[in-house]
Amino acid sequence: MMITNVEHFFESGCGRCDRFATPDCSTKFWQEGLLALRRICREAGLSEHAKWGHPCYMHAGRNIVIFGAFRDDFRLTFFNAALMKDPHGVLIGQGENSQHPDCIKFDDNAQVVAMEAIIREYLAEAMTYAEQGIKPPKVERELELPDELVDALETDPELAQAFALLTPGRQRSYVYALNSAKTSATKVARIIKFRDKILAGKGALDR
Repeated sequence: MMITNVEHFFESGCGRCDRFATPDCSTKFWQEGLLALRRICREAGLSEHAKWGHPCYMHAGRNIVIFGAFRDDFRLTFFNAALMKDPHGVLIGQGENSQHPDCIKFDDNAQVVAMEAIIREYLAEAMTYAEQGIKPPKVERELELPDELVDALETDPELAQAFALLTPGRQRSYVYALNSAKTSATKVARIIKFRDKILAGKGALDR
């Protein structure tokens, strides 16, 4: 069960695997770096939330960045990455499903403080886009995905790969199920609920 409280992420992990709340959880290994990222985001004026089992930071009603901790690294991922200019060349794509370089990857806790000035610069850029209501042009897709699902796929490479492997009919079943929700919060909750089914290759109506 994914965490819904940000403090639980730093204490026990995201809740996505059986290493949750154990000494082997990736958040334990990267604790120093993750807490440094948290401090920087808070000091930048971002509001803190738990989304998709991870700390997500928002500004002007828009998702700005989200954290992720893995075995070999931890990451700061930017939403609306197509807008980012990346003058320092630090953004990378997270896999074959990434349309744009969208994250800074760290494999040493000390790298966060070493890159703090750059991180703050990039956060300020992303916050400015949010304040001005600037969004990247929508990519033409055969199937128009809800923004909440796009965000989830961009921040969860495993989910993105599994969704891409679904048949068009099964993909549509999730789009219909999400679009029937009246609020963004309900869509996010449904995505969390659907995650295991998507990973299993099932459609929204499959048992």
